[in-house]
Amino acid sequence: MRPCTLAAFTGLVAACRAGVPLPASPGIPPAAPAALGFDSTRLAAAVAYLRAEVDSGAFPGAVLAVGRHGRLALAAPVGHYGVDDHRPVEAGTIYDLASLTKVVGLTTACMILVDEGKLALDAAVQRYLPGFRGAGKDQVTIRNLLTHSSGLPAWRQLYAEADSRGTALWIVNTTPLDTSPGKRYVYSDLGAIVLTEVVERIAGEPLDAFLDARVFRRLGMPATRFLPPQSWRDRIAPTENDTNALDLSRFAAMLLNEGSWDSVQLIRSETVAEFTRRQDLPPGSTRALGWDTPSMPREDPTATSSAGTKLSARAFGHTGFTGTSLWMDPEKDLFIILLTNRVHPTRANTAILRVRPRVADLVMDALTRPEL
Repeated sequence: MRPCTLAAFTGLVAACRAGVPLPASPGIPPAAPAALGFDSTRLAAAVAYLRAEVDSGAFPGAVLAVGRHGRLALAAPVGHYGVDDHRPVEAGTIYDLASLTKVVGLTTACMILVDEGKLALDAAVQRYLPGFRGAGKDQVTIRNLLTHSSGLPAWRQLYAEADSRGTALWIVNTTPLDTSPGKRYVYSDLGAIVLTEVVERIAGEPLDAFLDARVFRRLGMPATRFLPPQSWRDRIAPTENDTNALDLSRFAAMLLNEGSWDSVQLIRSETVAEFTRRQDLPPGSTRALGWDTPSMPREDPTATSSAGTKLSARAFGHTGFTGTSLWMDPEKDLFIILLTNRVHPTRANTAILRVRPRVADLVMDALTRPEL
């Protein structure tokens, strides 16, 4: 079992409605790549590269989705479901998003609560969660949790230490800080769990129910959820031996359109701008609020960002342990979604670390007319 991530943890309380059929996701309207400024031949090169990585064993299969201006230029499945399952991947194949959950789900919930005046970024966590106790924890703010600068350690073996959700939350809330808040960046699953508690306390309902009602249904993302029912099993790509790209295209288009999609204004444009700009907390960190930003080569020539080297400094995105990534560039009004199950059959396969940036760069190379 892998370390407890937000996706795994919140899944403990998600409702599983057995017998629910897998819904079709409409995604966003397609458009000819040339109409969106892409060279079709170069865009095909990105897909060919992914096929070659499947053949080399980087992952069993993947889906690449690329879009601009609220239109889908590419939705390309490659490979197959698993090492022992040779069914071809489809654009609607369901993938475990892993830590993309932190931004697509949790960060979006925080944006909504900030918009409603129910969550203050610079308020102490203890204002919302009195059980968050220990030396220095009175200084930890919501902004610290969102920038992974709270001082909490990266993770704990909650699957071995706790026998119930309540016990797990008590362990997380009483875990001592490793460093003073705001002093050091440590990507922390524990911080995400604390933030989930805050959201649930304010919302008065579990995170999965909040997101289903306030985000996924409103945006038309029917294949995105926690703990999919048994009836979806045959459409889910396996991960370790132990969501859908079209849905995410609607989510990405919403953020690039300043928080609105069709007639739905999900998040205020000012809130989107605040959450997606680099916070410089702690100094030198690439983190936005929940989101990450690219490591620019001019800042660190040795840095390898999953965003590649060609997205603008305004870009924001995130990755998932299972081999997923989502990057958006407001300057180009462009998104790149890559879903894979690179941890199948084992997490020891780290080829995804070279694949993500290469795919991003190939997509950007295909954007030959960015003025369109």
